[in-house]
Amino acid sequence: MTALDLGHRAPQPSDDLRGLARRANEELAGASALDILSWAYATFGAGLAVTSSLADTVMVHLAERVAPGIDVLFLDTGYHFAETIGTRDAVAAIHNVNLISLTPAQSVAEQDATWGKDLFASDPDQCCALRKTAPLDAALAGYTAWASGVRRADSAARANTPLVEWDMRRKIVKVFPIAAWSDDEVADYIEANSLLVNPLFEDGYTSIGCAPCTTRASADDPRAGRWAGLAKTECGIHR
Repeated sequence: MTALDLGHRAPQPSDDLRGLARRANEELAGASALDILSWAYATFGAGLAVTSSLADTVMVHLAERVAPGIDVLFLDTGYHFAETIGTRDAVAAIHNVNLISLTPAQSVAEQDATWGKDLFASDPDQCCALRKTAPLDAALAGYTAWASGVRRADSAARANTPLVEWDMRRKIVKVFPIAAWSDDEVADYIEANSLLVNPLFEDGYTSIGCAPCTTRASADDPRAGRWAGLAKTECGIHR
């Protein structure tokens, strides 16, 4: 059975999506990122969305190859570096995807008025919940599956990332097409396809999130610059 044999039809209401995810994770073992994403689109069609933080454009490019015009979701938290917003705008102009910017229910000023100034400093988990998790949860309610660029090489916490899994909290299928890619494979793909990357990578940043919570970090620990000085390593989207 090939990777695409799994996607011979869209799932029906009676399908066990949890079982579908489990079976796909097993049968797609060893498949290429393109085949994994192709399976996802063949299976879910317009019910599939792709998310990207736009640190790079690998997932955008893969998605464009599989399904031109596909929905790509970007979390516009209100705290991004100008370089990240510039990358988003360039993607919208250059790539054949439907780039959708998701915004929180409150502006930064409104959040400050409700929760106190600089919630990211006093309660970063709550800030992430309000500005990242909640907007994404609301958007994903309209889809059956979503694809993310999370990789096992990102951090120890992500070392066991599957290719496909059932998101119990959101009741949606999660697909990680490049979960098995190394840092070198990402770099090679970017170079081979002349892809855009966030300019901050050239300024010593190895993992890019919201500006107040991101600093330069050692290449030996790419995510060390996220929430530096705190035990926090994830925003909560992938828990």
